[in-house]
Amino acid sequence: MPDNDRPDDINYIKEAFSWQYNVIGLVGAAAFAAVSGTALPLILGAGVELMYLAVVPNNSRFQRLIRSRKYEEKKQEHAVSLSKLIGELTVDDRDRYARFGQVCKAVRENYRRLSSSSQMLVAQLEQKLDALQQSFLRLLNSTHVHREYIRSFDPIAIDREVGHLKKNLEREPEKVREINTKRIEILSKRLEKFQKIRENARVLDAQLNAMEDVLELIRDQSVTMRDPQELTGQLDGLMQNVESTEKTVQEMESIMELTAAANETFGNGVTGSERMRN
Repeated sequence: MPDNDRPDDINYIKEAFSWQYNVIGLVGAAAFAAVSGTALPLILGAGVELMYLAVVPNNSRFQRLIRSRKYEEKKQEHAVSLSKLIGELTVDDRDRYARFGQVCKAVRENYRRLSSSSQMLVAQLEQKLDALQQSFLRLLNSTHVHREYIRSFDPIAIDREVGHLKKNLEREPEKVREINTKRIEILSKRLEKFQKIRENARVLDAQLNAMEDVLELIRDQSVTMRDPQELTGQLDGLMQNVESTEKTVQEMESIMELTAAANETFGNGVTGSERMRN
């Protein structure tokens, strides 16, 4: 769930100016001026507008109202974003995400039975579970992207192309040799990036499995445990690992975008000479 906007994140003068009722007033003043054929309504409207903009943006009730509205807008945008990620998953991954959500729900229900003095800690625990569930969804989605990329990449064809270029390199004219030397370098880098992406896919699988294992352990412990603080360390440690994995994923996805562009140039793993021979 997104955090509430800080006051200095919001331009209250802009919000007050674009406020629905203020816009209606400005349009009304302009319409009245057009009907009456005099500029007096516009002059009066401008004076009222200046007073309005001097007072309303600094009003604490108005600021709370705007912050609340922005917060709700961000919540809706966040929900739409999560829904889109779920829609991009395979059926099996959606089922896996649903099972993870059920375990989170079981942990929440177990801790809601605690005494009222522990409810503040329980609320913090729920926030951590929400963040963990959202991270699980993002990693699931990234795993799907990695799998699709690996499936579309043909390292054998690229490796064969590198061998072909190296074999004929010395017999080529100097200009062609310069170009093909550069191609060998590019293709070799693509193979290196592919290996890193494949390794990262295995890291993602391991991280998802670890998240499921730890959460199920927390669910088992929550049946008898009476102090939510005992679980905070486990969740915090898990979240640190997840954040580290997500950072690695972002780096790999940047690499994948660059390599995907190269794939289009080289025909999704089938290089120039391969296409000519076909």
